Amino acid sequence: MNTAGPAATAIGDQPVLSFVVPCYNEAANIRALHKRICAVMAARPETWECICVNDGSRDETLAVLTALHEEDPRVRVIDLSRNFGKEAALTAGLDHAQGAAAIPLDADLQDPPELVPELVAHWRAGYDVVNAVRLSRKGESLIKRASAHAFYRVFNRISKVPIPEDTGDFRLLSRPVLDALRQLPERRRFMKGLFAWVGFRTTSVSYHRAPRQAGQTTWSYVRLWRFALDGILSFSDAPLRIASYLGLVVSLMSFLYALNLLVQTLLFGNPVKGYPSLMVALLFLGGVQLMALGIIGEYLARVYDEGKGRPIYLVRRIADTDNGRASIRAPSARE
Repeated sequence: MNTAGPAATAIGDQPVLSFVVPCYNEAANIRALHKRICAVMAARPETWECICVNDGSRDETLAVLTALHEEDPRVRVIDLSRNFGKEAALTAGLDHAQGAAAIPLDADLQDPPELVPELVAHWRAGYDVVNAVRLSRKGESLIKRASAHAFYRVFNRISKVPIPEDTGDFRLLSRPVLDALRQLPERRRFMKGLFAWVGFRTTSVSYHRAPRQAGQTTWSYVRLWRFALDGILSFSDAPLRIASYLGLVVSLMSFLYALNLLVQTLLFGNPVKGYPSLMVALLFLGGVQLMALGIIGEYLARVYDEGKGRPIYLVRRIADTDNGRASIRAPSARE
């Protein structure tokens, strides 16, 4: 049984809960999110911090976060040097979390802070990971809901590590899980898969996801497709096997076709067939070969990225607390 929960209040100045909020152009939502977190935690005994990671925002997000940090030192701001993407920003927030448990939240208020007491209750009961499963996704198009539904099912069919279906980043992660995640150095990160890969004792709660409070999502269908592709290629070698099986099927079909031509030649002579069938065969084989090369290239590109060994993210500055007072400092070497 996990003992991090009951022992968390004895850590000293360390907070019990760390809220991790990746932010990209979320100036219109941040204060509302902070207000709802404060309202929920006012009735709770746990101390807490809110780590907001500015992922190269182009609006007033950083200014709002800095002002909020000066008003409430529990708000810590990690300002990345540029936009590294949500997965990197989430990694940065989890790396800097000081609490006995961390709760990732989307800044757009689609993940309700009001669910935190239920997450904490399961954590106190001994679970290391408490997933928040979406029963509905209000404010999203039918295409997006259907594609998300299909992705989770397809992923779990071909991946060796299944992920909880209809579950985003919103969940509670205990300190042992956070320490395990910090040991995973891969650059192209699919956090939902990494959360599942580390294991630990897991349970789930359900909720209805609300529409985005303000602003527009930056997740276009192209970005969602790339994200899904990263997830599948990071946790499955099924595309490589499919390419191999397809090559085997094409070879078998070619053999049967050659056998058919041989029989026709022996029985009926060898009339000239013309070019259409030849062109179809050449184009089909060329397409199969290019598809197989493309799949190999996708995996090779990821090996290339990992081989370069670049950091997942770079921190420009940190707005933190110093003896209970708000302060802004440059990151240390280990950060």
